[in-house]
Amino acid sequence: MRLKRNVISLAILLAGLVAGTSAHAADQPMPVVATFSILGDLVKNVGGDRVTVDTLVGPNGDAHVFSPSPADVRKVANAKLLFVNGLGLEGWMPRLAKSVGRKVPEVVATKGIKPIEGAEEEGESHDHGHGHDHGHHDDPHAWQSVANAEIYVRNIRDALIAADPAGKATYEANAEAYLAKLAALDAKVKAAMAAIPADRRVIVTTHDAFGYFAAAYGLKVLPPEGVSTESEASAKDVAKIIRQVKAEKIPAVFLENISDPRLMQQIAQETGAKIGAPVFSDALSPPDGPAPTYIAMIEHNIRAFSDALKP
Repeated sequence: MRLKRNVISLAILLAGLVAGTSAHAADQPMPVVATFSILGDLVKNVGGDRVTVDTLVGPNGDAHVFSPSPADVRKVANAKLLFVNGLGLEGWMPRLAKSVGRKVPEVVATKGIKPIEGAEEEGESHDHGHGHDHGHHDDPHAWQSVANAEIYVRNIRDALIAADPAGKATYEANAEAYLAKLAALDAKVKAAMAAIPADRRVIVTTHDAFGYFAAAYGLKVLPPEGVSTESEASAKDVAKIIRQVKAEKIPAVFLENISDPRLMQQIAQETGAKIGAPVFSDALSPPDGPAPTYIAMIEHNIRAFSDALKP
């Protein structure tokens, strides 16, 4: 009888251990990877405590010229999902996928966004939304329009729900709360840009990263480089920008956190335009910087543009 009771007790104990192990596993956050810091922040806002987000290209990093390390390969190999921007931003992705050795489900955050064209390696300047040059690539910097960021968030939400159905209510609630913040941010950007006189809404930046911002908020962009920082502006391109800055009396040029400042410094020196506060294009700042999140980044950029462009 005692043996029977011991067997039953042991069975109950084992069942409890198994149940406890299963519950513990279910409580573990789902590991996911985002290719760069801005996308990683969007994923964190939707995923909340149910995910752990590793980012390949960190703060102040340049996703155009990134080269994955063995540690990055391990991050992706251990992930349940891999969030990518798409639109040609991550040209190194095929090499990374080959190194990982297993198929990790890939989520293209820009799905459903209509791409605009950006200047190619010739570095020709153009007015977004008012015609295009010949020989362009799709511009990958879709997050610079807050309305597009809302599409990123919905794509992220749907992918997380598909991978973790038990978290559906959490992901939906997180996404809804964050989308409300983005709607308020979009209104704030529109108001700030509308307060700048139309003839002063011209920005000169290191590379062509603000096309979506320009198209959404009524600016004109004069970038010496193309859509990728791998391209370099020629002396002819720089001379053309300098002539245009002088002719249009453009008040300021802007350095980007991921780019070599010497080009903008040269343009400022030769035109008399002032150098505005550094702006964030392709990467967030470190946590102690002025743009540690997507919302903080957009708010910082509109302050920089407003301060430099208002009379």
